[in-house]
Amino acid sequence: MNGQEDEFARFVEARERTLQRTAWMLTGDWALAEDLVQTALAKAWLRWERITRRDDPEIYVRRAMLNTWLTWRRRRWHSEKASAELPDSAAPGDLAAEIAARETVRQVLTRLTDKQRAVLVLRVVDDLSEAQVAQVLNCAVGTVKSTMSQALAKLRGDQRLVELMEAERR
Repeated sequence: MNGQEDEFARFVEARERTLQRTAWMLTGDWALAEDLVQTALAKAWLRWERITRRDDPEIYVRRAMLNTWLTWRRRRWHSEKASAELPDSAAPGDLAAEIAARETVRQVLTRLTDKQRAVLVLRVVDDLSEAQVAQVLNCAVGTVKSTMSQALAKLRGDQRLVELMEAERR
């Protein structure tokens, strides 16, 4: 391998799990998340030399993921999926309850706009600063702040999430 290949391989090894988690939070589907990460990394590899000279690779790959995901969202039809009701309370270590909770979170995230979801995932899950999120989304920091505020308000108003949080407290 040459220097660029080594550098790219190190980047992928160091960031793949975080990128995969971000992709899952965006897509809500593990297989689709893997495809999203692979697509973004393939785009980055084609421009790796230029990216490392002019841009932050992390920002570039996240922007590629976000743009690809938004393109996929515009092209694909998303039907509603039936789901069972959550149990009143879960036993500690109850795998079924954990899966149900994840499914609830996934469903709640799908009710956010694409931009709200992207800001929430980048800020909360990936722990990027407002300035970094603005750079990924190519928008103003104020837009990130207002979008985050709107997303949090929508989440606070979702009864399923409120019930899930109350069940967790018990």
